Amino acid sequence: MNADTAVAEIRELRVEVDGRVLVDGIGLRALPGTVTALVGPSGSGKTTTGLALLGEYPEGARITGRVRVAGDVVGHVPQHPSAVLNPARRVGALLYDIARRQVRTLPRARRRAEVRHRVLTALDEAQLPDAAAVLRRYPHQLSGGQQQRVVLAQALLLGARVVVADEPTTGQDALTKRRIVERLAAVAARGIAVVLLSHDLDVVRALADEVVVVRGGRVVESGPAERVLRTPEHPWTRRLLAADTTPGGEPGPEDPAADGPDSAVPALEVRGLTARHGGVPVLRTDTLAVHSGTTLAVVGRSGSGKTTLARVMAGLHRDHDGTVLLDGAPLPRALRSRSREQTAAVQYVFQDARAAFDEHRPVLDQVARTAVRLRGADPAAARAEAAATLDRLGLGAETVLRRPSGLSGGELQRAALARALLARPRVLVCDEITSGLDALTRRGILDLLTTLPRDRGGLALVLVTHDLDTAALATRIAVLDDGEIVEQGPAGRIRTAPRHPFTASLLQAASWRRPAAGAGHGAPPGSGPS
Repeated sequence: MNADTAVAEIRELRVEVDGRVLVDGIGLRALPGTVTALVGPSGSGKTTTGLALLGEYPEGARITGRVRVAGDVVGHVPQHPSAVLNPARRVGALLYDIARRQVRTLPRARRRAEVRHRVLTALDEAQLPDAAAVLRRYPHQLSGGQQQRVVLAQALLLGARVVVADEPTTGQDALTKRRIVERLAAVAARGIAVVLLSHDLDVVRALADEVVVVRGGRVVESGPAERVLRTPEHPWTRRLLAADTTPGGEPGPEDPAADGPDSAVPALEVRGLTARHGGVPVLRTDTLAVHSGTTLAVVGRSGSGKTTLARVMAGLHRDHDGTVLLDGAPLPRALRSRSREQTAAVQYVFQDARAAFDEHRPVLDQVARTAVRLRGADPAAARAEAAATLDRLGLGAETVLRRPSGLSGGELQRAALARALLARPRVLVCDEITSGLDALTRRGILDLLTTLPRDRGGLALVLVTHDLDTAALATRIAVLDDGEIVEQGPAGRIRTAPRHPFTASLLQAASWRRPAAGAGHGAPPGSGPS
């Protein structure tokens, strides 16, 4: 095929559901071996446009325009990978099924070896180490980042000429993000067209050949990446780029325990923890604590144990030894054994917000229900409080009356945060809640998060994050690697004078920002360990 012939093309696409226009006149062309990036805030229509290339539209949608894709297969790496992974089947079974369909023309004696070779190659290309262990696990036994890379391996196995990557680096640490960028660049180098849907402008700078900026379902600017990212013409694009260079929030307050471990009773403390998946230890820590009015950032690579630690705190992971204490008193290991007051006191905001909502009820009702169930609030008062909290997080009245399917991933993340806040918790555990947000929205959420410990009566905040810019807003940082806390201390010291080599490698990898925008995917981003 001629390099100038698009393998995927959208012209004047309009998608309308119940009178609400999701995308209005969007167009793009994806050429072989190139990366076309759709950039815009949460809810701008990026995912609706990307799914159109797969022939998928919201139920009841009215569609006009033209969508053309060469070939029969479009690879898809969704923002929420758990939604497309069968929870009842091991990862190996999912991938082997794809590979078996591709080797049917080979002699029977060669098929098994070729299937295994293809699966292991795809896992390696998707940056999933310890492939043998991953193949034996079920999707729920993987971190969000690992699930995302399994889905990327599926797309690579399919041999598609077009791959739609929807926020593929969401929730990834700097080291893994860099490797995924390199892998997507390698996918494009094989002549595959990559359509990248992303709010992460570092990734767009590193990969994109063409950039399409969308807002409110419309294209506001498009063109070669170098031109759009260097000299944007539209005011919205300029605002987006400016926000990306100005992190939100302020550094957290000084830790009351900075002068000694006994100077204050922690709001939440974990002691002597050994957590397991399927009987296999995956996380160990002697002690970790967060105090009232402070923020603890738990930083590490995908698969390091961050989410397992957070789930232990919230009573959502029972397979562990050790003790979790709230204000010095032990908490029951399982959430269902905790009292209503204990459940309200420690709230957890999931990384995959979509999986945490009932698809059949409006978002406002589900947020308000938290205040009724955990605090005994009057339903009308709870609904008013829920609406006000959601509005503060940028979700207006019309948006929150929809069911979860009517909200973008970033919008649902904000709704999940609002729902947790309505419990009025003592401890709020946030698992990668800014990872799916555009720069402007992320800055606003971080501004809010940094005020919570001060404004919410001594709330203790635990931020699980791969992003060291987000961790900089914390009072203290704990660094996880391979299930162990390798370093913890005041955030300023960790970021400026790390004592462990892994922490230093994270900081070095996090510094990659291409000085030249839009140089395309021919060169890997930045420097640092690979």
